[in-house]
Amino acid sequence: MDRAEKKVVVESLNEVFKASGVVVVAHYSGLTVAQLQNLRKQMKKAGASVKVAKNRLAKIALEGTDVATIAPLLKGPTLIAYSDDPVAAPKAALDFAKAHDKFVILGGAMGKTALNADGVKALASLPSLDELRAKLVGVLQAPATKFAQLSKEPSAKMARLLKAYAEKREAA
Repeated sequence: MDRAEKKVVVESLNEVFKASGVVVVAHYSGLTVAQLQNLRKQMKKAGASVKVAKNRLAKIALEGTDVATIAPLLKGPTLIAYSDDPVAAPKAALDFAKAHDKFVILGGAMGKTALNADGVKALASLPSLDELRAKLVGVLQAPATKFAQLSKEPSAKMARLLKAYAEKREAA
């Protein structure tokens, strides 16, 4: 890789680090190419991405970003998983790590907050942004549904009462 190519890689990584909501660092030593492709597919499906870059270039790209706290984790064969959604990349990485012993999560960063491996696991246990939105919509719709039920209920009670009186008069 010549100097111009390295500069392009550093600039693209810098943009990734600045734009990402969360970054996860993991060791991938011992994984096959097919397993890494499977990881990339799982990450893409979850709304996250994976990059494998030279640690030295990644450290240069980290300078001046919020996630610069992950620099000490970049030792050995590491890969970087990232996403805009703070839960997508950790969740996909943790799911992959459960199925593959050789994939070891080292830690990560969410904004300026550094995360160790347990922090990444805790983040992965949270509901995703889409799940939270669905819950919020459900909560917002519930009062409207209750109000509609309450507004029609008195008239329904009145109709049942009148029907009962009518049936009582007919029986008498």
